[in-house]
Amino acid sequence: MSRTTLDLWVGIFVALGFAALIFLAVKVGSYSDMPRSSTYSVMAEFDNIGGLKVRAPVKSAGVLVGRVGSIKLDQKKYRAAVRLDISGDYAFPADTTASILTSGLLGEQYIGLDAGGDVEVLKKGDSLMFTQSAVVLEKLIGQFMFNKAAETPPPPPAPAR
Repeated sequence: MSRTTLDLWVGIFVALGFAALIFLAVKVGSYSDMPRSSTYSVMAEFDNIGGLKVRAPVKSAGVLVGRVGSIKLDQKKYRAAVRLDISGDYAFPADTTASILTSGLLGEQYIGLDAGGDVEVLKKGDSLMFTQSAVVLEKLIGQFMFNKAAETPPPPPAPAR
């Protein structure tokens, strides 16, 4: 095999390696095949979003229906204002609730939508009225420890002399 042929094969192998790395980066980066042109945005306010990030999934019944578009702090209410970009293929009732959930015990956080029973549907620019903030594991552990400490009975009084 000549040097030119060997260089050609090495070049092809390196190009395929770069293509594989780009493919993996796109897959790991949670890019979806949901077209952005057919989405509508709704707002949701939360007291605490925990570790929620932009581009986090929005799911309903376990099905990906959208992505978190942006997260900002509302300076008047001091609540997190989250924009949800929902695929136009899905219509949700106006009384839909949004909850921040976690995949597994310590997995990624996502927003779960639970459809209500209203006949009107959400439209672009609407706000979700019912939200449930993220459960912060540190607060839960602190409350558990504080409650356990409060439950322990006080030591018996010392005998009188």
